[in-house]
Amino acid sequence: MKKINGGVTAAKGFRAAGIRAGVKPTAVKKDMAMIVSECDAVCAGTFTLNRVKAAPVKWDQQIVDSRETVRAVVVNSGVANACTGKKGMENCRLTAESAAQKLHIQPEDVLVASTGVIGAQLPMDVITKGVGVLADTLADTAEAADDAANAILTTDTVKKEIAYEFMVEDTVVRIGGMCKGSGMIHPNMGTMLGFIATDVCISKELLVKALKSDIEDTFNMVSVDGDTSTNDTVLVLANGMAGNPCISEEGAAYDAFREALHAVNEHLAKSIAGDGEGCTRLFEVQAKGAATKEDAKLLSKSVVCSSLTKAAVFGKDANWGRILCAMGYSGADFDPEKVDIVLKSSAGELAIVKDGVATDYSEAFATEILSQNPVIAVVDAKAGECEATAWGCDLTYDYVSINADYRS
Repeated sequence: MKKINGGVTAAKGFRAAGIRAGVKPTAVKKDMAMIVSECDAVCAGTFTLNRVKAAPVKWDQQIVDSRETVRAVVVNSGVANACTGKKGMENCRLTAESAAQKLHIQPEDVLVASTGVIGAQLPMDVITKGVGVLADTLADTAEAADDAANAILTTDTVKKEIAYEFMVEDTVVRIGGMCKGSGMIHPNMGTMLGFIATDVCISKELLVKALKSDIEDTFNMVSVDGDTSTNDTVLVLANGMAGNPCISEEGAAYDAFREALHAVNEHLAKSIAGDGEGCTRLFEVQAKGAATKEDAKLLSKSVVCSSLTKAAVFGKDANWGRILCAMGYSGADFDPEKVDIVLKSSAGELAIVKDGVATDYSEAFATEILSQNPVIAVVDAKAGECEATAWGCDLTYDYVSINADYRS
């Protein structure tokens, strides 16, 4: 497997576009994107666990659960189309119908996604006009993928995309993805949208299985601020145009695909955490020595979600008591008097806790380690052999400022 240039257009048969349609009139950034497969693409999706689900989430869930394939995805930023009642669902249908008419497909072939302010209705005159422009400007270039990746951003400061090439038996296969997410990010997915396109031939059953299992170790291990959104969506489209023998059972070919999918998901998940609203550094927590995989996840998530720990990382303060405290209320089973904690970054690594007690470490060196990006905390419970990794970021003054002014 090797990293290649591009994003959602890296795989054969996928085109994309991104434009400024004017969904949010006062903004100047691109705000609508489209991804289209030249042929029917097997689809899989995972969605928010928030009981308050946005209209596009409901639209996509129905399609993904009831259909084998789709052809297109239309995305807008600026307005979330969440808490918008029957009109919100009608606007999803109108968006899909508009795209279907331009692309000469069926409305049920079109998935939709939205991100932005909750409670506002979509400006459908802008959306339908934007759909037309997007359809007319679709391309299979890296530039088109870049335009699409920029068009789905809200408070993000950088675009997030990645692509890989790998082998399935003797066939070259490609997979590329893009996502957005910066705030309202928490395990079980946050205000994040992710779109992955691959030319692998794979059954619907195994595509769904691969995505749902891998989400647990990637997007569901990210937290910026503890808020789980109404719009979280990750979609994977596989159009089979690579021409590999179709993957219909688990084995070496399925494992190769899962490895590539994991690489895409992990990269995108980490890029979200590293671009958390107002953050200055990515914060990675590696939990080791847990009795069970679930305990390892509980430990890593608890530390990465701790507001006090995140504030300490921002302050470059090796306040290990906050880390151990977060482990203690995680719900995981371990002996606090056996815990080791190590801080790592490009500046080096430093053991700050051994068997639950502080070591004679250098505060100056700890500050130097915490001044780099990313910062890694390794917590070893010494209760077993299981491990897990979670990603987050520091908590800064700018986070409050960004969210205080979000609707203005």
